[in-house]
Amino acid sequence: MGPLPLPALEVDGALAPFAAIAVAMVVITVVVLGLVRPGDGRPPMVTQLLLALAVICGGSVLLLALVFVFLDTNGTTAWTWVLTAFNFMMVAPVGLWFIGQIVFEDRRTRAGNWIWPIALGLAVTGSEVLMGLLFVIGGVAGAIGAGAAVADGLSSVWFFWSMAGIMAPLVRWAPLSRVGRVGGGALVIAAAVGPWVRSFPLYGGVAMAVVMTGALVAILQPLLHERVASEDGGLLLALAGAFVAMTVTGLAVAASGAAEPAVIAFGTTMAVVMVGEVGYLLRRTYQPVAEPAPSLEASAPRAAVDVGGGAHPGPLAGP
Repeated sequence: MGPLPLPALEVDGALAPFAAIAVAMVVITVVVLGLVRPGDGRPPMVTQLLLALAVICGGSVLLLALVFVFLDTNGTTAWTWVLTAFNFMMVAPVGLWFIGQIVFEDRRTRAGNWIWPIALGLAVTGSEVLMGLLFVIGGVAGAIGAGAAVADGLSSVWFFWSMAGIMAPLVRWAPLSRVGRVGGGALVIAAAVGPWVRSFPLYGGVAMAVVMTGALVAILQPLLHERVASEDGGLLLALAGAFVAMTVTGLAVAASGAAEPAVIAFGTTMAVVMVGEVGYLLRRTYQPVAEPAPSLEASAPRAAVDVGGGAHPGPLAGP
């Protein structure tokens, strides 16, 4: 057996500037999500989350305009939309943040709220899907059908590896249990393996099955000898369902010879799982940090202080 083949990056000289923009947007996304991490143990302010969501959505608008460059035969019109989208990405987040300061003031999101984490998860994943679609359409010499474009975009290196690069820091930052840490790490590895499922179905399908099965065994084996924490019960079921769905759809791609419907099913499954993972990791990141319990020595009242041989009542002592 020869060396492991690598999936195509689909970047030539003409697409190099687009690749630079794509990499910069992934870095910006990671930085933005890092900046809204609570530093004082409290959930972030609504205005912070609104600003992060606006920046990520602004990036999606820019990616959509860049896709339009390859679809519109009128280059002047297409690049006008790109400049408009770039201005929107620069101005709209600041405007929304200013409005949010007026409307929400210093209100903070609730620690257990799912709305903001899932909204950010949808925005992040949707942006990376557009990134994959950009390089698929830009890398094709002629016309491409809608189904083929969707299949290629949902299985693109630019989609999967960008998501892996975003999810890895979130797994590192979030305060996770062992189940969450192993499961989150396995999903990052699955995103890294994802491009092989379409490009080289045999390698990719088998690798996906091995990663998911190994992660499930690693999670379940210690739990055979200990009780599952109540907060990990639902997470364990969600991870098991995600692992099974990803394995089955990945093997279906291999069994079908990378048929278009199977690839779309696999990519859609991966995208849904990634939305859930980003949402869960952000929600865990926004959990308040428990305050340490006061020590008994510090909390015990002083009865008396001996100064110069005489017993003098302490500040909490009775008369």
